[in-house]
Amino acid sequence: MKQEKKVLVVGAGFGGLSAAIRLANAGLKVEVYDRQAHAGGKAGSLAEGGYRFDTGPSLITMREVFSQLFEETGRRLEDYLELIPLETICSYFFDDGTRLSAKGDPKSFAAEVDANTGDTAAAVDRYLAYSRGIYDKTSALFLWNSLHRLSTYARADVWKGVLGRGKLDAQRSMNDANRSFFTDSRMVQLFNRYATYNGSDPYQVPATLNIIPHVEYTMGSYASKNGIYAIPQAMRTVAEELGVVFHLESEVERILVEEGRVTGVAGSFGEARADIVISDVDARRTYEDLLNDPEAPYAQRYSKLEPSSSGMVFFWGMKNSYPELTVNNIFFSADYPAEFKALFNELRCPDDPTVYVNITGKVSPGDAPEGGENWFVLVNAPRNAGQDWAAEAQRVRKAVISRLEKALGRPIDSMIAVEQVLTPDRIEKETGSYYGSLYGISSNTKTAAFLRHPARTKRYRGLFFCGGSVHPGGGMPLAILSGKIAADIIRKEEG
Repeated sequence: MKQEKKVLVVGAGFGGLSAAIRLANAGLKVEVYDRQAHAGGKAGSLAEGGYRFDTGPSLITMREVFSQLFEETGRRLEDYLELIPLETICSYFFDDGTRLSAKGDPKSFAAEVDANTGDTAAAVDRYLAYSRGIYDKTSALFLWNSLHRLSTYARADVWKGVLGRGKLDAQRSMNDANRSFFTDSRMVQLFNRYATYNGSDPYQVPATLNIIPHVEYTMGSYASKNGIYAIPQAMRTVAEELGVVFHLESEVERILVEEGRVTGVAGSFGEARADIVISDVDARRTYEDLLNDPEAPYAQRYSKLEPSSSGMVFFWGMKNSYPELTVNNIFFSADYPAEFKALFNELRCPDDPTVYVNITGKVSPGDAPEGGENWFVLVNAPRNAGQDWAAEAQRVRKAVISRLEKALGRPIDSMIAVEQVLTPDRIEKETGSYYGSLYGISSNTKTAAFLRHPARTKRYRGLFFCGGSVHPGGGMPLAILSGKIAADIIRKEEG
């Protein structure tokens, strides 16, 4: 590629970092702008009173996506990050008192299910085989390549998926599919929770999303020795080694356009000119705020699509330790349908929320003082629609403490030494995500996967998109793949 080509990336999230690394490695001059003081987007870090917390993602899957990024530059992931395979992916606590350890080894997990529920190891085996079948048929089209490029459909691996579309299970909901495999309602609830991985409703989302258990159980799940925050920091290090220049605490206010082609960006720092601009900002916000183009077709489309759910996070520095907990823990609500009705229909936090507790100190002891633990406590929350989030946080906090104390039989509230809370309105303000939605649009329709913004827009020449609001979707590996897709197109067509 021509050395003089210059690329500006707006946003240093996983998608932006992925695109920057790949394009710099191909010989382009790349600069990254971000309004935050750190790279990583939602994957930040919070330190207070001797405790450290990740502020965003918490589970690492699809390790090959991370490895591939480093290998493309002639580097090894292991030289920059220490990813630890999880012996127990998640510990589950059901409302009736049942406890289940989801082992990282699929056979061990199946045996756990057989021993602790009314379902069988054979049922788990059948289900994971079904999940793998969806992955094998869809990954080339829905994950690794652009849905929106004709060249994608010339690939043999893509046609394997297209021809197998009758087996993708898109005509029934995730819940209906899971009920066909399992007779124990606890197992249905366990696998229904994977809809929340992209902020959706298991009673509406197509069963195609049952691809996720294969990714988590069969392909492997990991923690990062130094927290999730270490991943974007490692990516930034590689980017800088390749010559990428970072402008942090530099908010882009406009994308500059002349005669239908982007020419750079502008903000409080002045103007910066470039041949190509990549937006790692929410796609709708890019059009409405950065381009001042709310009438753009994609902006109009996104304004009519249902946003994904958001989250409410309590950061609790605990004075003591809880050995019965693992890195990842789920405390299920008693009425899962009511929980999602509250989230998507009533736009309020559930009275009885499912609670997720992530404790990075289990693998990174320095994240908490000796004898204590750092709890990242997440509950699903509706999108920001002007709710009284201070009041909601107080109400949800009481419900969360009640649920945890019931399950653990130990005090929680009196053991909290450090506390902060993150609400959907803050998420919207700090990350630029519309409504504080964590994953852009929800996947609650059969066509949602095809409605995400493509990597390239025909409306503005030289403008590309990446990040969780565009194809292939939210979450660390998918955001990294969005950067890969954008970079691939640029290398092939803009060089």
